[in-house]
Amino acid sequence: MPSSVHIAGPERGYAAHPGPLSVHPEVAEAIASGRAVVALESTILAHGLPPGDNLRVGREIEAAVRAAGAVPATIALLDGQVRVGLDDAALQRLCDPAADILKLSIRDVGVALALGRNGATTVASTSALAHRAGISVFATGGLGGVHRGAAQTFDISADLGVLARTPVLVVCAGVKSILDVPGTLEYLETLSVPVLGFRTDAFPGFYLSDSGYAAPWRVESAAEAAAVVHAREVLGGESAGVVLANPLPVDRQVDPALHDRLVADGLAMLDREGIHGKAVTPALLAYFHEHSGGESLRANVELVLANAGLAGAVAVELAALRGAA
Repeated sequence: MPSSVHIAGPERGYAAHPGPLSVHPEVAEAIASGRAVVALESTILAHGLPPGDNLRVGREIEAAVRAAGAVPATIALLDGQVRVGLDDAALQRLCDPAADILKLSIRDVGVALALGRNGATTVASTSALAHRAGISVFATGGLGGVHRGAAQTFDISADLGVLARTPVLVVCAGVKSILDVPGTLEYLETLSVPVLGFRTDAFPGFYLSDSGYAAPWRVESAAEAAAVVHAREVLGGESAGVVLANPLPVDRQVDPALHDRLVADGLAMLDREGIHGKAVTPALLAYFHEHSGGESLRANVELVLANAGLAGAVAVELAALRGAA
């Protein structure tokens, strides 16, 4: 473990240690012993789900990882430290709408740390911090990507750039369907990030099982996904991460007609209200939750729980491969 990583003692708590990256004792022990660990982002709790639902779902996400045999490590910036692995009190703080929890991408973490602000991590910052702590499997809902109109705005999620230089497997439900899906897939190819479809030839679109575009590779099991990661480790020189796209079952996706209407209306709302940058995704998710009659929230929860369970299974298989090497 890097020398700047401090392990929080259970009797004293995280804040007792001066280091900027503090690893929960259970997570640290699992990493040190080669057991399976899954990193989890915290933006979904602070900004992606409605208050009241977020804490319940946060607990369920961690439980899904544990049910697969792995240790969950939700990551957030609290009390002047990046915490890798949270207790329930910290989860409650993240889910409190009055707690002033910022949304922190990778560029924001150091600034927030220096200024004493609390924040939730995105795909980009969670991936980078997980790698720093020695965790190589990460579960989220949807990956960020190339935004519509990026040819004019240059609006491309930091998630993609971080994936290009961080060897972490990201289990997701594809990219959010509000994005430019073919542009995202092209950019991932340019960045040499492998994209695997889990038991599917179609690249999923978050709320939709099929975005209309193909997944470049297909794997049939958690063991195959772990084998891909392990092979890249054995070969060496592979600094990029891997995307494992896990679609919702077709009968559990949001109705495509409802989805398309909400996308069109949501994009019009963004234009009307002048919303841009990192505020786009939370605003659109909130719009979907408000206008879908509960369908988008239902799908969002189902997919993130499925991804957490799959990530746990992959982490267990990967730990076994590393132990046998």
